Amino acid sequence: MPISVAIVEDNSDLAEEITQIIADAPDLRLACCCRNMRNALSRIPAAAPDVVIMDINLPDGSGIEATARLKQQLPGSEVMIFTIYEDSDEIFQALEAGASGYLLKRASTDELLHSIRDLMDGNVPMTGEVARKVIHSFQKKRPCAPSANTAADKLTPRETDILELLAKGFPSKEIASLRCISVQTVNSHLKSIYDKLHVHSRTEAVIKYLG
Repeated sequence: MPISVAIVEDNSDLAEEITQIIADAPDLRLACCCRNMRNALSRIPAAAPDVVIMDINLPDGSGIEATARLKQQLPGSEVMIFTIYEDSDEIFQALEAGASGYLLKRASTDELLHSIRDLMDGNVPMTGEVARKVIHSFQKKRPCAPSANTAADKLTPRETDILELLAKGFPSKEIASLRCISVQTVNSHLKSIYDKLHVHSRTEAVIKYLG
């Protein structure tokens, strides 16, 4: 079954471009395209899409507020912020509102498509610069000496290595290249990491590891 995607974007040219990208992808389906927050809050709950691509700066409100309100009605839908803003406050407000991903608009078509699919695999896609800001914030809070018997102690050396690379913002494909293993092997290690840390996404795993 195709992944249904809703778009919330006030820029007509960009909205049309994303619409075409989704139309050209055989595994995606457009649920609706909204140009403002009012329209989004009216149409998206009825459409119940798998993924919502959400701009932050809307003409009648904030995409962050729209995200919070949509997540209350559609807890099973994944929201990915798609914006020009990479300010740390904006990032954390969006994640706190319930966003599952944060992509900058300069991302390529392939990155956008990969991020949508990544969301459906339970991951938290982020542009590299954004991921580094998130990780840096948690690294500043990390204790000098990690406590013993933490969940991370259960990880194998290879899993710890992969998690360290993940914490630096590397995606699975680059981790695979750096360690001369397949992407499938990386994903297998990630599944094991999630199980051992009792988490469901990359961001959760990194936060728990760095915490």
